Amino acid sequence: MHPAALEWVARFRRYLNFERRLSAHTDSSYARDLAALVKFCDRAGLADWHALDSQHIRLFAARSHAAGLAPRSIQRRLSAVRSFYEFLLREAQDGTRGQGRRGARVTRNPAQEVRAPKAARRLPQTLDADQMARLLEIPPGDELSARDRAIMELFYSSGLRLAELTGLDLTSVDLKDRIVQVLGKGKKSRIVPVGRAAVQALRAWLKERAALARAGEAALFVGKSGRRLGPRAVQLRVALWARRQGLSMHVHPHLFRHSFASHLLESSGELRGVQELLGHADISTTQIYTHLDFQHLARIYDATHPRARRKA
Repeated sequence: MHPAALEWVARFRRYLNFERRLSAHTDSSYARDLAALVKFCDRAGLADWHALDSQHIRLFAARSHAAGLAPRSIQRRLSAVRSFYEFLLREAQDGTRGQGRRGARVTRNPAQEVRAPKAARRLPQTLDADQMARLLEIPPGDELSARDRAIMELFYSSGLRLAELTGLDLTSVDLKDRIVQVLGKGKKSRIVPVGRAAVQALRAWLKERAALARAGEAALFVGKSGRRLGPRAVQLRVALWARRQGLSMHVHPHLFRHSFASHLLESSGELRGVQELLGHADISTTQIYTHLDFQHLARIYDATHPRARRKA
């Protein structure tokens, strides 16, 4: 591709980082997907972004599938291309209106109507209430133990995403009113309740935090360096505690969010409420947890209904 066309990819990534404030994981995914598109364009002899049409994008998706990419990964890849072209269209409009730099010259989004093969919808893995209680039984120890317990209690109490938790500042949490203000995807802010156990764990951590945090550090959770704790460090600490507590399954931060949603929906049945707490823009994203709830009910039915129980 022409170097000027490649510059638009760099601009798009700066837009993701500084305006939309997407996570590093999402940024790296978009970078890989757009690099694959650039490679496709080079092989097809396409020098600029306005040269692509919907047939090119369909061929790009088909070749991705032929190369062994799973339907879910192709969906993500096409989503990255659609977002990139939306950005190009916006920049093209700004250019024609004389706002800032020269426009991107695209007039349509060729990925808009292209769909990936349907993927089997996988149910999210969760911990049951007993497994969660076992994981959170962290014995009193040093300041890192207090911090880790507060992190995991807050994950489970409020259903936070990893990036949301690591982005929290001291001012984000109001322990008196038991709420936390979260900046979610697309810079959308929401207020989420904090449970009693999480409040206790956070108070214990705040007593220890002064021993670690550097002067002027705003982050709620800090590492040994005294600076804001990063996502990878949280992942490693969660996995470490899962092993220490004798859980055989792989435990990661998002598992707390899945468990939070599943347990809350199982107890309340309030799908809209769970949607608000999770910060889902579309309720269809939340509805996957109704399948988990149904599985729970089905197990109860099989175990207790006179016409469903297996004979001994």
